[in-house]
Amino acid sequence: MPPQKHAWCGPSSIGRVLACPPSARFSAQFPDTESDYAQEGTEAHELCEYLVRKAMGEKVRNPKKKFKFWSEEMQQNAESYADFVMEQYELAKQSCNDPVLMVEQRVDVSEYIPECFGTADCILIADGTMTIIDYKNGAGVLVDVTDNPQLKTYALGALEQFDFLYDIQNVRLVIFQPRRDNVSKWELPKSELLKWAEETLKPIAQLAYEGQGEYSAGEHCRFCKAKAVSRFYKNSCFGCNQKSYEEFSRQKAGCKALKK
Repeated sequence: MPPQKHAWCGPSSIGRVLACPPSARFSAQFPDTESDYAQEGTEAHELCEYLVRKAMGEKVRNPKKKFKFWSEEMQQNAESYADFVMEQYELAKQSCNDPVLMVEQRVDVSEYIPECFGTADCILIADGTMTIIDYKNGAGVLVDVTDNPQLKTYALGALEQFDFLYDIQNVRLVIFQPRRDNVSKWELPKSELLKWAEETLKPIAQLAYEGQGEYSAGEHCRFCKAKAVSRFYKNSCFGCNQKSYEEFSRQKAGCKALKK
């Protein structure tokens, strides 16, 4: 089962943090709430993990009975993901005697982002190439794999943990998003990934950790917990007013429109 603990800035939010560094610390004061959509995604990932582990011959228990949002569509999508992962594993066996397949692998990215860790859905290592496969349950936004900061961050954590064992030279990133018929791949040399980490990720992540940097509004605000402040004050960016969550809550209580 995927770990439930979250870092102050996990790989899934690094795209927003790169675009708006101070948003990480500012939004941390807002309470965590899990939508039905997020819970459905969590359950889908658990089902994916179960099916892959079962296909690998592990003795695992089917988690379906405890799910709130299980459906035939979820089952079919998870089975498609498991089939895809195992196909990649079998292909790797054709050119490598001992490919390594890891499922729901925790990775530590604190070398580049202070106190940051995350969980990669799937890591496959064979013949000097490391593949990161990420399952996306969403049916709305089409997730682009090209230069994807979340997957690159997972790859950095995996490199820190496994590079000395397997001499990885190339990194392949894969998005598997069945509800959008999106199975896309993108590759880059390890050297290019490490250059991005040192020159871009590390300095901006340090700014974010310290609550510094420039606020910037954009598409990345979509998943920011503080976006309600921006809507309430009708500003282009919540950073313009610097309202605390407590102050926002008090003022929101007197607004009939936002009570709904």
